[in-house]
Amino acid sequence: MELTLETGRPSDTTGRLEKEIRVYDFLDSLNIPYQRVDHEALMTIEACKDVDKILDAVICKNLFLCNRQETNFYLLLLPGDKKFKTKEISSQLGVARLSFGNETYMEKYLDITPGSVSVLGLMNDKEHHVQLLIDEDLLKEPYIGCHPCINTSSLKIDMKDMMEKIIPAMEHEPIFVKLGQEE
Repeated sequence: MELTLETGRPSDTTGRLEKEIRVYDFLDSLNIPYQRVDHEALMTIEACKDVDKILDAVICKNLFLCNRQETNFYLLLLPGDKKFKTKEISSQLGVARLSFGNETYMEKYLDITPGSVSVLGLMNDKEHHVQLLIDEDLLKEPYIGCHPCINTSSLKIDMKDMMEKIIPAMEHEPIFVKLGQEE
């Protein structure tokens, strides 16, 4: 399949899910410019490598996490090539033990499924069940690559727009963390 970099939302939305269209509506309402690549379903960071090259943006690893009691939920954004250690993030947050969150909560709070996890899912979390965590190294990147809540498209968004317009509009104040300190 030929991967093509497009600007903005698809002109034909036939066959696209409502949650994907809501992302385009949201970005357009904020006047956020973005580029898009449509592709086959990508379930892992490794599968995103070709799309990464076309977007020329760091593909962001998005991890949906929770505490042992499943009462606190987190969305951790970190560079795709960075290793994640639960102990490291748990100690920075002062949380006993974090693990990967159940997909039931992921769908309930963010309206996304495994393989499609994205910071843009926070636009669906109106009741603020999920705390946004961002690895500081991600902020060094000029652009961020993320899914529009579905893993058959990837978006390239200016990091400045993400931090100054999109995240504030979703009303999720991030906590910044430093991962990879224990290497």
